[in-house]
Amino acid sequence: MRLVIARCTVDYAGRLTAHLPSAKRLLIVKSDGSVAVHSDDRAYKPLNWMSPPCALKEEDGRWTVENKAGEKLIITLEEVLLDAEHELGIDPGLIKDGVEAHLQELLADRMEVLGEGWSLIRREYMTAIGPVDILCRDGEGRTVAIEIKRRGEIDGVEQLTRYLELLNRDPLLAPVRGVFAAQQIKPQARVLATDRGIDCVVLDYDGLRGIEDDKLKLF
Repeated sequence: MRLVIARCTVDYAGRLTAHLPSAKRLLIVKSDGSVAVHSDDRAYKPLNWMSPPCALKEEDGRWTVENKAGEKLIITLEEVLLDAEHELGIDPGLIKDGVEAHLQELLADRMEVLGEGWSLIRREYMTAIGPVDILCRDGEGRTVAIEIKRRGEIDGVEQLTRYLELLNRDPLLAPVRGVFAAQQIKPQARVLATDRGIDCVVLDYDGLRGIEDDKLKLF
């Protein structure tokens, strides 16, 4: 990972245009090629960014980051205060709470709940950016990556999107489609997942454990 603190301006040219005037900012270049521009607020959210696959070209105090669609992020460096690189290595990934870990284990043992003929390839399938909860094949033999959450929110969809972008570069696995599975999925997360071609599945924790729901149901 490369960290640069610099006074700079930032211009984005693509489906729309955006401009950040001169100010001190943190620029992050990750090993996957992504570039993010951060200020000293907004928590984790960058002011602007370019997701991989993209290419960074540096010349005369000017960075041009371009993706396959021709969109460009142009960063003009006026003063560089820090420029450092650090090798972080492979991250072990987020340690899930007990419910999420148990959901993963239960679903891996009962792939048939997703459809006839579904089969497990492996749990915690490791990638360069972290482990995919479940990698499996559907009834037609297609590769599927499943991200499991207790509560499905937009961040989980973004996480699965990054895994899919990486997995689909592997010719032995591609094409890989995604399933976002959770006990509860927020409406915004469902809309984003649908827009990206990701299926959503609501998991019944008690059902996976084989416990019948004694509440009355309307049919």
